[in-house]
Amino acid sequence: MTYLRKPEWLRNKFYSESEYSNVNQVIKQHGLHTICTSGRCPNQSECWSRGTATLMIGGDICTRSCKFCNTITGRPLPLNPQEPANVAESIRLMKLKHAVITSVDRDDLKDQGANHWAETIRKVKEVNSETTLEVLIPDFQGKEELIELVVAERPDIISHNLETVRRLTPEIRTRAKYDVSLKVLKYIASRGIVAKTGIMLGLGETEEEVLELMDDALAHDCKVLTIGQYMQPSRKHIVVSEYVHPDKFKEYREIALAKGFKHVESGPFVRSSYHAEKHVDTK
Repeated sequence: MTYLRKPEWLRNKFYSESEYSNVNQVIKQHGLHTICTSGRCPNQSECWSRGTATLMIGGDICTRSCKFCNTITGRPLPLNPQEPANVAESIRLMKLKHAVITSVDRDDLKDQGANHWAETIRKVKEVNSETTLEVLIPDFQGKEELIELVVAERPDIISHNLETVRRLTPEIRTRAKYDVSLKVLKYIASRGIVAKTGIMLGLGETEEEVLELMDDALAHDCKVLTIGQYMQPSRKHIVVSEYVHPDKFKEYREIALAKGFKHVESGPFVRSSYHAEKHVDTK
């Protein structure tokens, strides 16, 4: 197995302002989970220093085992009925102007956790009426009645990640299907909410496949796209096939905007929720 050496442009700087400590303290006090930590996000220090974080609900154990993801796989614990209130209160204490919430996959539950999602959004909006909200949801196995439970609570943006191109999806994503994810994005947009998706580069995709994915997402009314570099969380995960140069990320951003996306974040350190507050006004 050949492991590529990280280039200089992937040397991220650490932020150590006081807000980092505040966010960290609130998260620990309320027993919350963040994708910032479980996903080993390279932007954790930057975002926490700005007083933002992506909170993860449904526990920290996922029923799926995608080959790019560092979240623990196994049999999840029962849902915590206090979690919606804890998340809402934590967002208040962190004084967030824009909040992002995601979750593990809960295929073990009859509703895949959709009702828990809805309750969390309700609580967050009740306690934080001035805070805009983005949710990054699982595919709910493509069941529209479950997606609707989230949509009905009217978050400002609903994101669902394609993660990678069509050809690589069966290899990279456990149980997830490319066309099901497109269907999820289409349903979100059809209900009048901004649909957003994200992908990673460096998994073995070709430029032609990336451009095809852009066209597919646009054809399903997705308006916001994030493009980042895949970075192997551990030796157990799929290896990086390429470290894409920042200039190529800039080129993809220009192409995506020219094709019709309203907002594009594209760069080696970009993740789904990176600068998410900028996407709220997308129409």
